[in-house]
Amino acid sequence: MTSVPAHLETALSKIGLNEYQHRTVLHEFLAVDPRRVEWCAAFVNAVVRDGGMNSLSEQGHHNPWAARSWLDWGEPVSTPKPGDVVVFPRGNVVYQGHVGFYLGSIQLDGIEYYQILGGNQNNSVSIVLYSASKSLGIRRYKYEYDRELRSTVRQPQKSVSPFERYRS
Repeated sequence: MTSVPAHLETALSKIGLNEYQHRTVLHEFLAVDPRRVEWCAAFVNAVVRDGGMNSLSEQGHHNPWAARSWLDWGEPVSTPKPGDVVVFPRGNVVYQGHVGFYLGSIQLDGIEYYQILGGNQNNSVSIVLYSASKSLGIRRYKYEYDRELRSTVRQPQKSVSPFERYRS
């Protein structure tokens, strides 16, 4: 059985929160008013932060509240895993987009769809299907690979100063 990443636990716990009935709760979590801004990127920032990772806002990104800014986060991957960040276009304007967390894939009528858990999906936190072919990019926390590597590498028994090897 695979464990659910910490940030996905946070995101899953927010399903059903709506910008109308839960405006105050969302405002406190997101640090933006969900009734006044497009808040999908704010949701991803808050979830990532609560999951112990560096969000775009914590990294000092010039525009952490824009969905397409998430194309600058983490490492690009071609095959998504649950918890990866996926960015999609929105509307006809090149800077607009939507961002959320990948949960899984399904096939409908021969077309692959990603199940995306995100904020501001029909004004709430929900799971919505998006065509996989429309994805602009899939991003994974850049230290994920380091964590996996560290768990398989034997740690040295004794810490040795790099200068000790030059002592006689």
